[in-house]
Amino acid sequence: MVKETRYKMSEERLQELKDELHYLITVREKEVAEQIKEARSFGDLSENSEYDEAKTEQGKLYSKIAEIKNLIENAEIIKKSEGTDKVGIGSIVTVRDCELDIEEKYQVVGSQEADPITGNISDDSPFGKGLMGRRVGDIVEIEAPAGCLRFEILNIGK
Repeated sequence: MVKETRYKMSEERLQELKDELHYLITVREKEVAEQIKEARSFGDLSENSEYDEAKTEQGKLYSKIAEIKNLIENAEIIKKSEGTDKVGIGSIVTVRDCELDIEEKYQVVGSQEADPITGNISDDSPFGKGLMGRRVGDIVEIEAPAGCLRFEILNIGK
């Protein structure tokens, strides 16, 4: 028996996915069906690039719908940590890079909400795993392709 993959996400992210799925099924699917209908009216389907494009778009749409349904069906809602003495999901952590002496701020989130560019790091990432359960003043060592990176936890907030 294959173990289902669970996707960690907040209630908000789950609702965003449900809203997107609703839009794709109720609006976008009808738009693509209309594109196919219109392209069929142009005649010979073997040399009809509009029809080919519409069918490709339909395939992409059905793939996206299947992907979102899978995410929703296998969603694991994460509860944000209540306290601020230890790093948990939802924590906003200020760290200092021990080598570069630069302060950075990150929020630890579930894998479906990770976006390192905006400072949202997954609890499943090496950095996120290294931070989980740690306290202010702890030094966290993260193995990276560039070598071992060291960070000091300066602050934990919500």
